[in-house]
Amino acid sequence: MAGGTITRCVSRNLLSASGAKAVRIRWTNQYKRTTLRKSTNVLTAGGASFLLGLPALSCLAYAAYRRVQSSTVVLALEKEELLEQADYLYGCAETEKLYQLLLQYKDGEDAEFLWRLARASRDLSLQPDTEADRKKQLVFEALEYAKKALEKDEKCFAAHKWYAICLSDSGDYLGVKVKIGNSYIIRDHLERAIKLNPKDATSIHILGYWCFAFAELPWYQRKVAAVIFSSPPTSTYEEALDFFLKAEEGKSAQE
Repeated sequence: MAGGTITRCVSRNLLSASGAKAVRIRWTNQYKRTTLRKSTNVLTAGGASFLLGLPALSCLAYAAYRRVQSSTVVLALEKEELLEQADYLYGCAETEKLYQLLLQYKDGEDAEFLWRLARASRDLSLQPDTEADRKKQLVFEALEYAKKALEKDEKCFAAHKWYAICLSDSGDYLGVKVKIGNSYIIRDHLERAIKLNPKDATSIHILGYWCFAFAELPWYQRKVAAVIFSSPPTSTYEEALDFFLKAEEGKSAQE
């Protein structure tokens, strides 16, 4: 508004022949003084945000960062406490309580909760008072949770281990052909679990049992497997013994 008024006044005075230059100089100087005065008022009064804008934004950004960082720390502490509680319940064989605790994280993104839920579901299926239909449901639930844990974190050794175990359990409901076919996948995930954590005695022991199971497979079952698969899984007692000994070594080292 002020700029427009000044322009109109200057234009009107410039039309007169006399004093045009003086008017122009006078109005120009007045405009400069007015502009300087307004700018000074803005900077020294409530409009100091012009100079404080960047620092203020920086402070706001830092405060926001601190809030996010604090939230992350809180979530990390909550996760750690929940996992400690879950492991405590597992150690106390409180299977039902553990299952109910972890069930609320079944749709989560954290592999640490999911593989523990897979283990709890499997353990619950093995309870002597679990009915057959419920047992089957829990077996396949456990497999799904273990699979999801793998999808969330392929570098989690426990996810590989429990996926192998749960996949083996599901074979009881899927027939001989599927069970033998899954045996390749089971060994692969056990080996990957051991590669990710060479000190995990449980994975090594289970792989030893896998070798032992196929080493003692009767000849007629081998024939059936050979008909279904061109090269069925094979192993030896020596290989199984080697894994059992390594598992014992790992267990002794952990103790």
